[in-house]
Amino acid sequence: MSYPAPPDQQHVSSLHGWHLAAGGAVVAVLLQLWGLYRVTGPPQPSWIPNADKLAHAIGFAVPVMLILLAVALRPPLRSQWPTRGITALVVGVFGVHAVVSELIQHVWYQHRTGDLLDVVADWVGIAAAVVLVRVMVLRGSRSTYRGLAPS
Repeated sequence: MSYPAPPDQQHVSSLHGWHLAAGGAVVAVLLQLWGLYRVTGPPQPSWIPNADKLAHAIGFAVPVMLILLAVALRPPLRSQWPTRGITALVVGVFGVHAVVSELIQHVWYQHRTGDLLDVVADWVGIAAAVVLVRVMVLRGSRSTYRGLAPS
């Protein structure tokens, strides 16, 4: 028979999860900025057509996912979906950044071009991150309630 963790241990585990997600988000954003604004674009493997679109989707999905996860795990929320305002802010900032980064690449970089399909791939990554975090938070909150159910 398993018992739920005592409240102070639940707080510690969610605090560690919050720290990991927030630290990962910082690293993911820095890597995203480096990838988007370095002078030359990434090498393209010839055996994967449109590999850059996958890289764009992942490059936007990971930071958005980690930021929303950090917000969801931070006390006092602990496995609750971030508010609509926070979600809209994160999605809006990254959605606008997708457009701005392509404009900057097109206008100011000699060896890079802006691509509308890159923006679409970025937005797909953002949407996928929101859905993924939503599923993770819903599953996490259900398992928390299941652990507290009377036996």
